Amino acid sequence: MARALRLGIVGDFERTRFSHWATEAALFHAAARLEQSLELHWLGTDQVASRGAARCLDDVDGVWGAPGSPFASSEGMLAAIRFARESGLPYLGTCAGFQYALIEITRNLLGLADADSAENGSSSEHIVITPVGCPLPNRRPDGPLMSGSDTVIPVAGTLLAQLCGEAPLRGEYNCNFETNAEYVPRWQAAGLCIAARDERGGLRAFTLPVARFFLATLFQPQLSSRPQAPHPIVVGFLRACAEAAGAPRGLTG
Repeated sequence: MARALRLGIVGDFERTRFSHWATEAALFHAAARLEQSLELHWLGTDQVASRGAARCLDDVDGVWGAPGSPFASSEGMLAAIRFARESGLPYLGTCAGFQYALIEITRNLLGLADADSAENGSSSEHIVITPVGCPLPNRRPDGPLMSGSDTVIPVAGTLLAQLCGEAPLRGEYNCNFETNAEYVPRWQAAGLCIAARDERGGLRAFTLPVARFFLATLFQPQLSSRPQAPHPIVVGFLRACAEAAGAPRGLTG
């Protein structure tokens, strides 16, 4: 068996948050499939903000941007995503990890330094993450507007389609915020590749093709993973981490 992979899960761990336990479980499901040992390290967003992303993440083989916004430190989360993107570390962001990856791209690739999420009560003119406009019909009575499952349609030829196939799949959600569609053309011009949409055309996953592995999903694949059926997105992420371990850092193309 290869050496243990060191993974940094960036987010503010809460014992009562099921998605955080599901994140760990999904990683171990995938690791068992790949016969790969793991070391998981939760890194709080305030820890990243105070110590610096390079110091916190320099010795990890991949970064998972976890659910759980609003974060203790939005800046810490954004710094971690930027470090992963610029250093070439494999990155998987789910739910808030998807949302904040879009904020980071908007700030640092589009140059809109005040880009933010409506969840943060920001006065920014560039709110790229907005409240859910169309609640899921099967949402839990006491859950977020987007809770439960919904159809996700992979875009042919993308990393997500390579991992999951091109047929529609079911994605599990647990959030109140989604993307501001007005920014999609600008994100695409900056290099973002749409990897999946919902049946109404909403952006549900994206990749950055120039990166070794950079995939972000508004749905949470960890909620669909099972020991006998690890989620292919998580398996693909771990495989990329194993391939990148010990390789030179930096973008691939």
